[in-house]
Amino acid sequence: MVHKREEPRELRRGLKERHIQLIALGGSIGVGLFLGSATAIQAAGPSLLVSYLLGGVVVFCLLRALGEVAVAYPVAGSFSAYAHIFIGPLAGYVTGWMYWFMWIVTGMAEITAVGMYVNFWMPELPQWIPALVAVLIMTAVNLIAVEVYGEVEFWFALIKVVAIVLLIIGGLGMIIFGIGNGGVPIGISHLWQHGGFFPQGASGVLMALSMVLFSYVGIEVIGITAGEAKDPSKTLPAAIDKVFWRIVLFYVGSLYVIMSIYPWTEIGSVGSPFVSVFEKLGIGNAAAIMNLVVLSAALSSCNSGVFSTGRMLYTLAMQKEAPAFLGRLNSSHVPVYGVLLSSACLLVGVVLNYFIPAKVFTYVTSVGTFACLWVWAIIIIVQIKFRRSLSPAQTARLGFPMPWYPFSGIFCLAMLALVIVIMGQDADTSMALLVGPLWLLGLAFLYWRRSRNIK
Repeated sequence: MVHKREEPRELRRGLKERHIQLIALGGSIGVGLFLGSATAIQAAGPSLLVSYLLGGVVVFCLLRALGEVAVAYPVAGSFSAYAHIFIGPLAGYVTGWMYWFMWIVTGMAEITAVGMYVNFWMPELPQWIPALVAVLIMTAVNLIAVEVYGEVEFWFALIKVVAIVLLIIGGLGMIIFGIGNGGVPIGISHLWQHGGFFPQGASGVLMALSMVLFSYVGIEVIGITAGEAKDPSKTLPAAIDKVFWRIVLFYVGSLYVIMSIYPWTEIGSVGSPFVSVFEKLGIGNAAAIMNLVVLSAALSSCNSGVFSTGRMLYTLAMQKEAPAFLGRLNSSHVPVYGVLLSSACLLVGVVLNYFIPAKVFTYVTSVGTFACLWVWAIIIIVQIKFRRSLSPAQTARLGFPMPWYPFSGIFCLAMLALVIVIMGQDADTSMALLVGPLWLLGLAFLYWRRSRNIK
């Protein structure tokens, strides 16, 4: 009698602490810092450092809120599952699908960027070919085993981290010792010489805040790793605390160096600020080196996107909020159909970017921006609900409690609401406030139809 081999039912805990730390770093240090920082500098000048510190406090509260619940409930799907438990099935359904869509549109943007970066070396190659290759490679990486994903993401993230560390060390060498400036120390007078430290006033700090928080998007992926982390009660708190300080150091440190070396009024007039600093240090082929770094950043984001969306679909299937086949695992305990469906959607992105003008794609990605703010707000609300459900004795036994509760959560929600208001002031970002709620209503309608069918 032949026995049918039973399919795996649970994800495998194969991610080590070093994997989780670099996954969180890789998710939050992306193309926006390397190429998009110039736009934020023009909005706020040197006071952008205050915006990043303020955004860092919001991210700290967000991570600690997520960490408190994730240590208590280290499950796959993270905040979608938590929203289902502590807010209700509708919140879990909407949050899961919002987060899935956020990463899909982000992945579409990133694979398009891969094509652009490869064109730097091979200008004759059609842009869609490297984009397609990127999707195929990242899909294969995510189908093999979670350990392979963790290892690939570790090295992708390490390339970005090394580039930032070299920039900070080299920049400080210019500022203090005059390296690359004929031995004459540059100093930090550029931080206040051109209109003062707050050249755009307090409004500049606030207007830049939306761009700052968008640059931190992806840091919540650390919660998705909870279902596959080895010993989550130890690895998650260690990773969350270390990642926060390293991210603030990298963002604030790199921008401090850039704005000290160059007047903020000149930054962004030609290319990436990072390329300018490396060229001033006398590093040959600085543009080619940074192109390699940014290419790794795009691949890293795409890799994390395939991982996150596959796990989110798995969770939604387990909660009977997505087709059951998306919850099936392969022999390596990977949600194979969730990964394949997400990758197929990324392939649609390759086709769309070949046939449809970029303006339409920009409108689609605006929904991703709105989705991120929704997910972050849900994380904070879940933590507040979770804490209220505990007795004093249970609260005392929490493995990783949120500091300054409940004020930290209220502060975080207020800052997210402020970002929504700021987005409404800008023509480019206000589109998200129209398209995002429509997508939200569409998901709510689908949930209602689904509930009626079940009844």
